[in-house]
Amino acid sequence: MIEENVNVFKKKTTRLVEIDQKMKRVTIMDNRYYSRNEEYYPSVTSILQYMPKNKFFETWLKDVGHNADIIMRKAGKEGTQVHEAIENYLLGEKITMLNEQGYSNYSTFVWKMILKFHDFWSKYKPTLLETEIHLYSDKYKFAGTCDIIVEIEGERWLLDIKTSNSLHTSHELQLAAYTEAWNELYEEKIDRIGIIWLKSSKRKEDKTGKKIQGKGWELYEPTRSIEENFKLFEYIHALYNLENPNPKPNIQDFPTEIQINM
Repeated sequence: MIEENVNVFKKKTTRLVEIDQKMKRVTIMDNRYYSRNEEYYPSVTSILQYMPKNKFFETWLKDVGHNADIIMRKAGKEGTQVHEAIENYLLGEKITMLNEQGYSNYSTFVWKMILKFHDFWSKYKPTLLETEIHLYSDKYKFAGTCDIIVEIEGERWLLDIKTSNSLHTSHELQLAAYTEAWNELYEEKIDRIGIIWLKSSKRKEDKTGKKIQGKGWELYEPTRSIEENFKLFEYIHALYNLENPNPKPNIQDFPTEIQINM
């Protein structure tokens, strides 16, 4: 998706197929798919949309009614801002709340999420191995983008970053799918998986030293094993394949400028 006021030539865009400056045309691939070996693999998040929604989601949907789309778009935009800021932070860039003119670069909510991640990174000092890495499974025909791979106390963690009000089973299945893809591609296997939940109710660090957490955030580790969660993911993937026997992306092609003929 190309957003307004975004420089598409400089911004990292993984599914932008082609920009033809001479012909003034742009071609954009459907963001539900990844290109791999002249095939199109569905994204893990697209597959997990076929997972049945729980009763709490249905209750929330009834409560907010027509405002649901607005709330979800706002949450999605904020989550994207947090992820982009964290990616730049991990690449060594200085992240600032205010620009040189004194205007805010982020909302208070987004900035608090960024600060929580900084707290995690500063206190536990993980070794960054990968960030925003694309993963593929040729065996199972899916793909996705993992937030970060780190090493903590000699163990390799595959981590996702969440800013949602709560965590869901689908999040754990997503981690398991990414782990399966990573282990298929690399010799150095994943030891543990987790979610850096930046909207946790935790109030302080764990005094026992057994858990990684701080004020308003935690590293949540699923109780089910990676194998158990991936088996559940395979069930959802089977439903997806049932409804999409020949998945093909919707590729958009359009001009980047127009003018009336005089």
